[in-house]
Amino acid sequence: MREQYGLAGLDESDLALTPMEQFQDWFTSWAETDPFDANQATVATVDAEGWPSSRAVLVKGADERGFVFYTNRNSAKGAAIESNHRAALTFVWREIERQIRVVGDVEHLPDEESDVYFASRPRGAQIGAWASAQSDVLANRSELESKQAATEDRFPAEIPRPPHWGGYLIRPRSVEFWQGRPNRLHDRLRYRRTADQWLVERLAP
Repeated sequence: MREQYGLAGLDESDLALTPMEQFQDWFTSWAETDPFDANQATVATVDAEGWPSSRAVLVKGADERGFVFYTNRNSAKGAAIESNHRAALTFVWREIERQIRVVGDVEHLPDEESDVYFASRPRGAQIGAWASAQSDVLANRSELESKQAATEDRFPAEIPRPPHWGGYLIRPRSVEFWQGRPNRLHDRLRYRRTADQWLVERLAP
């Protein structure tokens, strides 16, 4: 499929000035293939005891600041982020033989932005954000459904954003763009943040 979409090798001269500009260029090419959940990525964190964990999320924003996703901040991923404020993010687009790997510092998105996004969610998703104590142990499915029903009764009209739910912004320290090539001699070009600029390095595959 790489050939179908005219995707050749990746050269340093092909890259944009910043990794976020390069991401937008690649994401546009990926979205044109009409994939399911084009913005899906894997977020990896390490908790306070040093245990790693990863899970799929939907990245809801990518601009000059970095990458945005939303979650329950009391969840396992939220607790891990709060313990060290670091995370890794990986996009895998197998159909066009591309990966993007991000490592960066994580901070809370401003409340105003989280409020706007929460208000745009379907009502059912808003109720779920209140009803589910994400990552906590449940006795059974009925417990969750009871909490859902209680939340629906609590908020018959407009639903405010829960104080424990909001956005995270990953500000990248490094972003690697990986392009598949024959014989596993892939192209790997990494932007790495220095004091005042982005340094581009080619990595061995």
